Amino acid sequence: MADRAIAAARGGALAAVRVPALREPLTILALAIIALFALGAVLATLIAPYDPLAQDLASRLAPPNAAHWLGTDQLGRDLLSRVLYGARISLVIGVVVVALAGVIGTAVGLVAGYAGGLVDEALMRLTEVFLAFPPLILAMAIAGALGPSLVNAIIAIAAVTWAVYARLARGQVLALRRREFVEAARAIGARRARILLRHLLPNAVAPLLVQASFDMGSAIVSAAGLSFIGFGAQPPTPEWGVMISEGRNFISTQLWLSLFPGLAILLTVGAFNLLGDALRDTLDPRLRRNQ
Repeated sequence: MADRAIAAARGGALAAVRVPALREPLTILALAIIALFALGAVLATLIAPYDPLAQDLASRLAPPNAAHWLGTDQLGRDLLSRVLYGARISLVIGVVVVALAGVIGTAVGLVAGYAGGLVDEALMRLTEVFLAFPPLILAMAIAGALGPSLVNAIIAIAAVTWAVYARLARGQVLALRRREFVEAARAIGARRARILLRHLLPNAVAPLLVQASFDMGSAIVSAAGLSFIGFGAQPPTPEWGVMISEGRNFISTQLWLSLFPGLAILLTVGAFNLLGDALRDTLDPRLRRNQ
């Protein structure tokens, strides 16, 4: 009986998550773009026409043609193949960064919001230290200290992203911890871990999902930026930021070297931002009431 009462009370807070989300044409387009890049990343070994690292100096700097649909770079490597393999790297970066930052930040926010007192003060002051610096500048400093590599770039981006999830999760817990279903769980003797994971976390997940969607795009841009300046992936890795960096010396004569990886970043990040807007509009009941 008590569990059913808690579930009923909790259902009102979770109702927003169950609303159908994806009806707008722009949202459908965003999902299609994400699905296209994800499919290309998964099937890159099958659909890429060439090895992304294979050099063919006889075909270097070739413009888009029948043999190389997106042209070749300064070493004769096929750009279409490199863009496809770059999608694999960029999407993995986005997923790993969001997963790391989301788990760490949400855990910190849940503990801080529920514990309160000195624990809350200490964790929030630590969070504010990370929020005080521009994210890309701080990521550059961390990546520079750790050394230039793709793994270190992922760690650096996650390190500057988790604080946002901590603030969001804490705010949700502060708003929910006195609700009836939480009080009912306490009354029947539920442990703190159960209250946090079973009752508070599911009701705090909506803004975290929206933030994760936006951060997928931000992580891809940040990783490309770090690779562009030499702190992320290193040549000859077929990563979009590396490709743009390699093509910048030929920007006035062979525009396609930087154009196509740049378009890939633009489309992917734009699609994730559109998806984040759709999720925000759907999961926020206040926005739905105003529509």
